[in-house]
Amino acid sequence: MVTSSERLRRLLALVPYVVRRKSVSLSEAAAAFGMTERELIDDLNLAWCVELKAPEPYCPIDLSYEGGEITISQAESIARPLRLAADEANALLVALRMLAEVPGDSSAVARLIAKIEAAAGASGAASSQVATIQSDSPNVRDLAAKITAARTAGKRIHLRYYVPSRDEATERDVDPMRLLAVEGHAYVEGWCRRAEGVRLFRLDRVLDLQVLDVPLEVPDEAEARDVDAGLFQASESDERVELELAPAARWVVEDWPCESVTELGEGRLRAVLRTPDTRWVRGLALRLGEDARVVAPARLADEVRAAAVEALAAYT
Repeated sequence: MVTSSERLRRLLALVPYVVRRKSVSLSEAAAAFGMTERELIDDLNLAWCVELKAPEPYCPIDLSYEGGEITISQAESIARPLRLAADEANALLVALRMLAEVPGDSSAVARLIAKIEAAAGASGAASSQVATIQSDSPNVRDLAAKITAARTAGKRIHLRYYVPSRDEATERDVDPMRLLAVEGHAYVEGWCRRAEGVRLFRLDRVLDLQVLDVPLEVPDEAEARDVDAGLFQASESDERVELELAPAARWVVEDWPCESVTELGEGRLRAVLRTPDTRWVRGLALRLGEDARVVAPARLADEVRAAAVEALAAYT
């Protein structure tokens, strides 16, 4: 389900895309933005209603898609390409600064960082300061340096790692594969000997790190995770969870990737998602109270009900 903020950003990107090309077909534009032609036409109809403040108090843009060809004019106020938002610039700068620390010629990366900071202007300078604070965090930078040294020396590392969903610290031996930044946070990806699989560990949740005098051995079957589509991606092996959400809990479908979202009327939603660990869902359901109901699996619904009864008993 596309949120209103996502649709707005898509709309603001669509207009300059068409204006720069003078004319573009519905099918070409729909493919470029990963949407159907019907969704594209809905966006175009919305764009036509945009109120511009000049030259008249109300001046709709001149837009047509007759014959399958899109043309837009009189859209100077919204025809400029979007600039990076503060959080987007922040995440990009964090990733680039981490990349610049990798051994080798980093002059091209340094030039790119300078260009982004210069192009972003005042807001970019603010986000640059945030990025510097995050990437210059003594703990995170020290951990990144240790991991880089371990990989260079071909050594395994031992992590004491905090898992917030279980509120516990775990001990793990990991063969580090790479450092990366995703959604504004620094991670080490590696083969976890405890889980016997590839795992991502957020550096600001690492409580302690030791470089072991054990050779780094990443199995041939280990594959780096594709994070281009985001960090949290469902797997067919994950458990299917179905939730009914009241209007006050609609934000859940924007914060967690859902397999499907169905409108139930009166602002209520049915959301289906997949997760390898349902414990966080149980905590979420308890926090939402009457604004959420676990429909499936039945076992999880029983666990939530039992936990709620136990919590209420503490007050009597």
